[in-house]
Amino acid sequence: MTSLTSTLRQQAAEIVRAARQSVVQVQLDQRGLGAGIIWHSGSQRSRVLTNAHVVAAAGRRPAIRVKLPDERSVPAEVVATQRELDLALLEVPLGGLKPARRRVSNLPRPGELVFAIGHPFGDPEVVTVGLISGIGYLVWPRQGQRTPYLFSDVRLAPGNSGGPLINADGEVVGIAAMIIGGDLSTAIPALVAQRWVEQGEAI
Repeated sequence: MTSLTSTLRQQAAEIVRAARQSVVQVQLDQRGLGAGIIWHSGSQRSRVLTNAHVVAAAGRRPAIRVKLPDERSVPAEVVATQRELDLALLEVPLGGLKPARRRVSNLPRPGELVFAIGHPFGDPEVVTVGLISGIGYLVWPRQGQRTPYLFSDVRLAPGNSGGPLINADGEVVGIAAMIIGGDLSTAIPALVAQRWVEQGEAI
C-alpha cells in the first residue's frame, strides 16, 4: 500500500509539473488578476485563454501583461471576450510557448479526479485537488441554447480564475471560473472553450 501511495504521489506531481508549463498569470500594474492557459502558440505570437471577468478588471487600460512560467513578463492584448461564457482570449507577441494539452472530445464525468492550478492571492502556481461533482446547464434566454458547465469541489480562491482544471491524464478539462459558496466551484468545459475559438468568435 505504501509503495502504491508513493507511486500515485509521484504520478500526480509529474502531471502537475508538466501542466504548469502552460499556465500563466494575468497581471495589471504587476498585480495579479488571475490565471490563464496557453491555448495556441505560433512562431511569433501566442494566444492565452482566461476568464472575461479577469480582464474586465482592467477596464480600458492597456497595461495587461502575462507572466510566463519562466518568469518572463510580456504585454498582452485582449482580442475577444464572451461575457456569457466568461471567456477571454489574449494575444502576446511571443511564439514558441507550450500550449496546454486539452480534452475537447467530451465532458469529464462526475467523480473524475482533477487538479486546479492558479495564483490565489498572487501566490505562484498553487495546486489544489478534488473531484468533478456534477454538470449543470446554462440556458441563454435569447438563443435558447444550453451550455454545460462543471461543478467541482476543488478549493479555489481569488487568483485561480482563468486557470485550468487538469485531469489524471494531464489534459485541461475545464477553465476555473467562479466560487459559488460552500465547497463547490464552477468551471467552463474545455470543449466549450474550444468550440468558441473554432467558431470564429475569438478570431
